[in-house]
Amino acid sequence: MTADLREKQTTINVQEKANLIWAIADKLVGVYKPHEYGKVILPMCVIKRFSDSLQDTRQAVWDKNDELNAKGIQVKDGFLKRASKRLFYNTSRFTLEKLKSDPDNIADNFRAYLQGFSDNVIDIIQKFEFDVQVKKMEENDILYSVITEFCTAKANLHPDIVTSADMGYIFEELVRKFSESYDEQAGAHFTARDIIYLMTDLLVGEDADKMNREGISTTIYDMAMGTSQMLGCMTERLTAIDPDASIKCFGQELNEETYAIAKADMLIKGGDADNMKHGNTLSHDAFEGYQFDYIISNPPFGIEWKKEQSYVEAEYKKGDVGRFGVGLPPVSDGQQLFMLNGIAKLKDTGRMAIIQNGSPLFSGDAGSGQSNIRGYLLENDWLEAIIQLPNDMFYNTGIATYIWVVSKSKPEKHPNIVKLIDASKCFEKRRKSLGNKRNEFTKECIDLIVKAYLSAEEGVFENNGKTVERKDFDRFTFKYSKVTVERPLCDENGAPVLKKGKPQPDASKRDTEIIPWGIDFAEYMQRNVLPCAPDAYIDEKKTKIGYEIPFTRHFYKYVPPRKSDDIFARLVEMNKEEEKLMKELFGE
Repeated sequence: MTADLREKQTTINVQEKANLIWAIADKLVGVYKPHEYGKVILPMCVIKRFSDSLQDTRQAVWDKNDELNAKGIQVKDGFLKRASKRLFYNTSRFTLEKLKSDPDNIADNFRAYLQGFSDNVIDIIQKFEFDVQVKKMEENDILYSVITEFCTAKANLHPDIVTSADMGYIFEELVRKFSESYDEQAGAHFTARDIIYLMTDLLVGEDADKMNREGISTTIYDMAMGTSQMLGCMTERLTAIDPDASIKCFGQELNEETYAIAKADMLIKGGDADNMKHGNTLSHDAFEGYQFDYIISNPPFGIEWKKEQSYVEAEYKKGDVGRFGVGLPPVSDGQQLFMLNGIAKLKDTGRMAIIQNGSPLFSGDAGSGQSNIRGYLLENDWLEAIIQLPNDMFYNTGIATYIWVVSKSKPEKHPNIVKLIDASKCFEKRRKSLGNKRNEFTKECIDLIVKAYLSAEEGVFENNGKTVERKDFDRFTFKYSKVTVERPLCDENGAPVLKKGKPQPDASKRDTEIIPWGIDFAEYMQRNVLPCAPDAYIDEKKTKIGYEIPFTRHFYKYVPPRKSDDIFARLVEMNKEEEKLMKELFGE
């Protein structure tokens, strides 16, 4: 995607627009606590967006509805959608503006207005449980003032004024404000777009020219879609290549409010909102049996899956026909379950970009579920690349994070190779932080990272002082054997204790060794163990296979300590500076 196209996505001051809308919360003071403002602001924002989107065809819908009623036609949905030129409509003769003319009946009239929407919009409003808030505002005499505020120019959300991409930003900002006021993890709902654009470019990879020649017909899935902005950005990326692309988006989201926003956004954009599903991806797979061309996702990490444990374990027991048959991570962190879900959902030619923290790289001993999940990717040669992002890139965390690029059909020029890419130093500082997000990717940063990813060879890539380093590894570099090294139990005379002619192990001297894959055990013992313990031997029955990706170790740069003479010279210099300063302050 070109820089110009990306710049066009923000044609208004999104921050200012979101702040103006959020300022309507002043009307809620005293009735709602600050952490409750989103219960009103978010659904009203969605309702206003629908209302403004229907403004141009409102009369046509009313006329068509009257015509159908006169003819006694009961099944009207298709006719009314065509009249509205949208996938939704509202048959109520009320509008938000007209509601202001009857303050005494504002609640009843507002409910009638909401009931006039098509069923797909009503479903979205119900997900917000908005009638509870309507009743609360009615009882506290603030419903009229809130509706009035949403009729002002600052709340104009017509698609001609606020593009779909801009609306995505506004929703993100509103959700962030709501999450922060509730001390909730805002990052659980959405990911900054600079990161998403990097992920989309990594997914498209080398296929852009081919897509441009042959056209695009594809499917995209996000298993933890939040407000669906990842799906939106991936769609933007593909339509920039092929304006006539046929793209179907699918997503599932647990949080009801962000799900409702995602479904509303898809409806307004003209997509198939039925492909936006509400529910828990781990325990209730809304897309069982589906597989997709692209998966792009930032699932939660560091979140336990105790509530879903019975469902997940039942799926695990299905073995190869289940999503989690490979192995289970600890109940304290379910992010690798999302990784397995994604792998199960990929077509044989599919590609996935998924964000993980550092834990899936190395946590879990040989034979554990975590290790076996890494092994599943490596043994099948599906892991294409892991990119380390800079710290402080997300709204809710400053820790190290990584993009895993998984491909069921890796490029032919890189079979058996895993690319590790350190992009931790490639960023720009934000002028103003957003939560923990103090750093961001510019287009220059994204282009440099993608260049390193697509290059035919590993190396250090530089541009304007920014660096990205890539190192390539054979996939079995990350495989190892964990062996148990025994030494014989001896009696008081120093003779080995035998049982059925075999020496018995001394548990107090038992140890383990990590042997890289491909290294002969006997050779390893001869070189590393037997010189110190000549009677040691390996109990091969206890050998376990493990997989670990020590990302940081491979990019560690040794920095020698300063020489003692240099340190002493600096101390002498500092002492002289101190003496000079004291004389200036207090004289001789």
